Order: sequence, then structure tokens, then C-alpha cells
Amino acid sequence: MRATVTGCSVEHAMHLLGGRWRLLLVSYLIDGPKRFNELRRDLPGISQRMLTLDLRALESAGLIRRTVYPTTPVKVEYALTEDGMRLKKVVSVVQEFGLWLKQRGAV
Repeated sequence: MRATVTGCSVEHAMHLLGGRWRLLLVSYLIDGPKRFNELRRDLPGISQRMLTLDLRALESAGLIRRTVYPTTPVKVEYALTEDGMRLKKVVSVVQEFGLWLKQRGAV
């Protein structure tokens, strides 16, 4: 991870989770493992390339585990690691905030 400007812990978190898709990906994996195409269906606006890049970034951060099953065709599943499950609280707070925004008509 590249150096932060402020050294603030919020900035560290935003480097990893910032952007449009990463926290959303985590939110879809909280309920259990999913395959690549399941995630693409859950996030219809994401390109295949962006999904691949974000999954790799979350995997290299140790938040997602990629499991390849030796079947024909090959089956690959993505699941949150124990460290990734720590984001459950973050997802919950962001979800609550999003509902509040919708209720007041800000979205």
C-alpha cells in the first residue's frame, strides 16, 4: 500500500476500501462465498476488469480468500477471510447511513 499523506488511520482505510466497488464487494461476500459471475450479476455496472482488479486488491490485503476447485470447468469462489469479516461493522454503518440518505431524499 502506498504511503498516506496525513498518516491518519481513516486515510489508510480509504486507500484500501475507497472507490466505488470494494466495500460493496465485501457487503455481498458477508453472506457467504460467491463465484466471479455471481458477483458480476450482483454488480451489473462493474466491468470484468475492475471486478478482477478489486478482488485482487482485497485478496492481497488479506480480506478475501480465493479458492480454486480442480473441476472441469474450474470453479473459483471468493469468500471473506476472518480479517475481512471485521468489515461487517463498517458495512452495517455505511448501510444505515445510506438508508438515512434515501429517507431524506438526498440520493
